[in-house]
Amino acid sequence: MLPNREQAQSLLTQHVKDNYQITHSNMVALAMEAWAKKLNLDTELWYITGLLHDIDYFEFPAEHPNQSLAWFKEWGYPEELISAVSEHAFMRTGVEVKSLLGSALIACDELSGFIYAYSLMRPGKFDGMDATGVKKRLKDKAFAAKIDRSDIELGIFKFAEHLGKNIEEFKIEHINLLIEVFKNLKLNI
Repeated sequence: MLPNREQAQSLLTQHVKDNYQITHSNMVALAMEAWAKKLNLDTELWYITGLLHDIDYFEFPAEHPNQSLAWFKEWGYPEELISAVSEHAFMRTGVEVKSLLGSALIACDELSGFIYAYSLMRPGKFDGMDATGVKKRLKDKAFAAKIDRSDIELGIFKFAEHLGKNIEEFKIEHINLLIEVFKNLKLNI
């Protein structure tokens, strides 16, 4: 049983009290939905997975995502969602990244945060942003230093592998898709 968007948003705001984390979760949800549309897959599953992927992080940062995985099982959520959330925190769960949904979640998660950070330093925010600029900033280890570049690379690699795409071409496609999705957001930045 998958919650609808309103129920999922209510769960998110019930458990997450940090405005940035709520913004981040919504950005990841929209990025996941965009990929699901592009791949003609279940947009609701992909959106809800993106929205709820960090639902326990605010309350249980040291245990993340274990509490959310327990909740998802208790609430009867689809195994695909549970596996994807477990895969996105592979370094804590020890679960191998093997599903398309899990790979997409990793590819969208950290990169969404990175693109958001990059938008904060640009006068036009997302307007005029492109993959070249994002890739250049990714190489600058001092910029948004807390964002794990190896997670971004792994997610993009695994997602590209699932789709049978060239990694470098896919990286550009992926970054540009996320920028396009985020341009339409009304963020308080």
